[in-house]
Amino acid sequence: MAKYLLIVDYNGGDVDTPMDEWAPEEITAHMDYYGALRQELLDSGELFDQHALTGPEHAKVVTWDGSGAPVVSDGPFAESKEMLAGFQIVDVVDEARAIEIAAKISCVPGPGGVPQRQPITVRRVMDAADYELLTSEV
Repeated sequence: MAKYLLIVDYNGGDVDTPMDEWAPEEITAHMDYYGALRQELLDSGELFDQHALTGPEHAKVVTWDGSGAPVVSDGPFAESKEMLAGFQIVDVVDEARAIEIAAKISCVPGPGGVPQRQPITVRRVMDAADYELLTSEV
């Protein structure tokens, strides 16, 4: 088994309308879809962790050189569509299964119930073998 990070950002795929402009029943359908997928992954034992994040307007950027006080700012921000909206960490048998789950996330319904085709980034979480490769002499 390997863990994969499935990254959801603010890129709406085929949907350009911000969620705060959707009809209430469209938001409910969207969230119900995520809830059903969450339950499916919990039932299969594949969901390791999942979180939605507050909007980028609440983000802070912290930099520090090891002395003095850290610098905390509200930006600069990348385009909002490149900001992380949420994520799932799944523990699955292989990358193919992680991609299958990412595809289910991608087709979350948007306005009118139409699948969003939202781009989902799939990245494997490093494990001990990866660290060994990084630290071993060539």
